[in-house]
Amino acid sequence: MVSSTLKIASWNINSVRFRMEIVARLLREEAPDILCLQETKAIDAVFPAQAFAELGYTHQVLHGQPMHHGVAIVSKVPIVEDDRFDWQANGEARHVGVRLPNGVRLENVYVPAGGDTPDRAVNPKFGQKLAFIERMTRWSEGLRDPVILTGDFNIAPLECDVWSHKALLDVVSHTPVEVDALDSLQTAGAWTDLGRCFVPAPERLFTWWSYRAKDWTASDRGRRLDHMWASRDVAAQAISHRVLEPCRSWLKPSDHVPLVTEFAF
Repeated sequence: MVSSTLKIASWNINSVRFRMEIVARLLREEAPDILCLQETKAIDAVFPAQAFAELGYTHQVLHGQPMHHGVAIVSKVPIVEDDRFDWQANGEARHVGVRLPNGVRLENVYVPAGGDTPDRAVNPKFGQKLAFIERMTRWSEGLRDPVILTGDFNIAPLECDVWSHKALLDVVSHTPVEVDALDSLQTAGAWTDLGRCFVPAPERLFTWWSYRAKDWTASDRGRRLDHMWASRDVAAQAISHRVLEPCRSWLKPSDHVPLVTEFAF
């Protein structure tokens, strides 16, 4: 790499083909070395690979499926596919991992939303979400390599990670059982939450706003569902982390906004 720094972006794009115009804008304006995408909603055969290549992102690792889910990593620097785990245990395309030229592993994950009812006994989707996190936790316990874990975790862990802790205590994404599960995952891998390293709690830090709001800026009912974590050795080399909130107002926006973290490797 020409530069001594590496900039990694992550974005739940909610259909990469429908929103390729704003993805291209992000790549032109921010020029990350690597972009991790979640919820691409495209099988590999129809992924806009050529459009990314024309923007300089010629290295691509795709894991798509028809209509739903899907993850991808596109890069200006060489990447080698390292793994794709089925933490959902049902074949859904929710994870892909690569190894970077410096040996660091980059894991891109799309955790299930979990449905509407926070009770695994009556809502199978919620049970699948918790089981997904539990499998990630067992995986984290065995990690020894330098790793970056990023993506849409679909959990806002801290009270200040949502617009109203009291109002959302019983709402999937901020329930105590989900927060406890994410805490266990973080402990198991000794993960550093880079978002809260650079924007300490209780400062405002949202990454998602519902489409239901007529004016998302006026209501500002956000949640921090998207995260960038790193093993301690890699976290020590992080030099900046930003949430690109203005992207929520771009043309045909995703309900999520990108994260951008820069490392001095």
